[in-house]
This record gives sequence, C-alpha cells and structure tokens, in this order.
Amino acid sequence: MNTTPEPTNAAPVRGDLSTQRALVTGAGHRVGRSIALALGRAGMHVAVHYFRQQSGALETCELIRQAGGQATPIQADLSERQAARDLGGSAIDLLGGLELLVSSAANFENIVYDDVNDDAWNRSMELNVAAPFALAQACTPALRKSRGNIVFITCSSTTTPLREYLPYVVSKGALKQLMRVMSLELAPDVRVNAVAPGTVLPPPSMSGEQQQRIEAHIPLARVGEAADIADAVIHLARSPFVTGQELIVDGGRTVAAFEKFG
Repeated sequence: MNTTPEPTNAAPVRGDLSTQRALVTGAGHRVGRSIALALGRAGMHVAVHYFRQQSGALETCELIRQAGGQATPIQADLSERQAARDLGGSAIDLLGGLELLVSSAANFENIVYDDVNDDAWNRSMELNVAAPFALAQACTPALRKSRGNIVFITCSSTTTPLREYLPYVVSKGALKQLMRVMSLELAPDVRVNAVAPGTVLPPPSMSGEQQQRIEAHIPLARVGEAADIADAVIHLARSPFVTGQELIVDGGRTVAAFEKFG
C-alpha cells in the first residue's frame, strides 16, 4: 500500500518562478532583452534595466505585460560603481524584494593589441567586472533573505580566447572567477552561477559568408539565438543544487576547438 502523501495545491512547485522577482541588466536589447522576456513569461516580476535603449526596455516591458507578467523599466549607467549599487537598491524597492539577479550588461569592444590603452582597459573592467560585483553586493541582503540566486553572463571566450578583444576577454575571465568565489562566499544562502554564450545574435554587419565560416566550426552547425541563453538562465534559476558553475552555451564550439588533439 502506497502511504506517500498526495501533493496539495498549497505546496510550492519545485523550480516554479511565478511570483518571484528578478532584476536583469542590459535588458533593453539583444540577449538581456530575451532573458527578461523569458523570465517575465515564466511569471516573474522583472525590473528591466537599460542605459540608452529606453524604447527597447519599454517594448520589453509591454511584451511581458501582454504575456500576463509584470515588468518595470529602470535606467542606470553601470560604468559608475555607485550607480550600480544604487540600481540594486532602487530595483529592490520597486519590486519589494529580489529572488534573482541576472547581470547581462557588458562592454564588447573590438580593439587590436597595440591600441589597448588605459581607457580601453578601464571601460571593460568597470562595466564587465566592477559594476556586476558592486550591483551583486548591493543586492546580497535581499537575496539572502529570499535564498535567491545570481546569474552572471560571461562568455565562451573565457575558455577559447578571441583575438583583438583583449580587455573584453580578460574582463569576462575575471567575471567567471568572481562567480566562483562569490558562490563560496554566499553559500548556503545564495547560489551564484554563470552562462557563457558562444556566437549568438551575429551583428547585422556580418556577411553570410562570415557566418558560414563560423558555423563550420560549430558541431551543431548553427549560431545561437538569444533564446538559447535565456533558456540556460531559467535552467539555473530553477536548479536549487547548482552553484559555482559556468554553463557554456556555444553549440559545442569550445569542444571542437580541441578536437585536433583528440
């Protein structure tokens, strides 16, 4: 005879994000926007951060509302650490708490080695490492209270570096290590993970021939979509026994890079 009690309607659903609250940075366009949309459609109340892409952020909020979710736009210049801290406090006040922080806003600057100077270095380090830490630290009390989690958006280039993006690649490598250290510092109250995109959303300037050359090195034979990254973020948000991990979403390209040594 089975004596296992039947689940009740009052019991929480494992991995259920509905009624939870999230802050997504860089959510006015591209990958950040897709993440915010996915979280909103999963039932979260999303603070949609933007810097200059106000129209994109407002459109994101409207799409979330049309899907039955809640969204609030919030503006900040994350090149300033204090602005990042202030963003955290403002978002928590607007949402009434926080269960998930997704740090997606980033600098992606193409620059040849000989042109790397202090300004180029600082632009990447400030936006890609210092600001995410300042923001995460400001959000930590609320995340501890909710036993929430943080997802940093890193890059597959932390495993297979890119030429002519030195400050960016180094800063994303530092962000990956920040994630690993913070996962120890904040355990067991707050989980900290990362999603590392490969080639997703190629720029409009990329020719068909260039895209074909890239796809030739990807085992799944295509470039990624923003939705692929959003799915990975949701997976980590719903995984209560995962922390300190970087989930690489690149169609297998980082594996193929070492294929010739196999």
